[in-house]
Formats: sequence, C-alpha cells, structure tokens
Amino acid sequence: MIDHITIGVANFARSTAFYDQVCAPLGASRLITMTEDGVDIAGYGDTQPWLWLVAERPTTGLLHVALRAPNWAGVDGFHAAAIAAGGMDNGAPGLRPHYHPDYYAAFFLDPDGHNIEAVCHSPQAPTHPK
Repeated sequence: MIDHITIGVANFARSTAFYDQVCAPLGASRLITMTEDGVDIAGYGDTQPWLWLVAERPTTGLLHVALRAPNWAGVDGFHAAAIAAGGMDNGAPGLRPHYHPDYYAAFFLDPDGHNIEAVCHSPQAPTHPK
C-alpha cells in the first residue's frame, strides 16, 4: 500500500495551480505549502497529504500515478478538471474491462508530461429516469 508519492516539478506555480483544480473532484485539496531548505513543497490529500510536489529535480522518465476516486462521477470530474486546467487527454473516462469488469478510469498528462489516472473499482449505481 502506498502512503504517499513525491513528484519533482519543473514549474512549481504552474503545477500547484493545476493540481489545485484536479484534486478537488477526488475530495482532495492542497493541505500544506511550505519551503524547506529553500525548496517549495506542496502536499495534497484528504485528511493527510498523499501527493507531494517539490520544486527541485523534476521527475523524468515514465511516471504513472493512479489515484482512487470514490465513484464514477469523481473520475469524470477529475478528468474534466484536468483538461480545463490545461492537461492533455490521455484516455477519456470509461470502463477498462480488460483490467476487470468494474474498472472505470480516466487518464491525462500533467504539465510535466506525467500520466495521471483516476480510477474507481466499484460498479456504477444504476440510474433511474425521473
């Protein structure tokens, strides 16, 4: 089980503005912003930070982070917020039954090109016409 992950970013202001918008549909927000040893740091989460951005040594190479969404609407909102904030679509919200029948996910590339995913493993509750 992952407790937290840290991503080095090239432009701290751009990345924090982006993740401020993107994390909201998952019920997460920026919980802390600080400077330690001259390095800007931001922590995102719900009750405690689990995603950290640091303004040094930008992470390079293939990075794929999957964040759990509480429901399909969270996945949809996450993807929409990412695109509205300037992220690049890397897989629209939808079922990925090749993983398992209820795997509902969306993907985008963040400002540094990292592949970020939101996923819900629960089946969608049925909807009833009003």
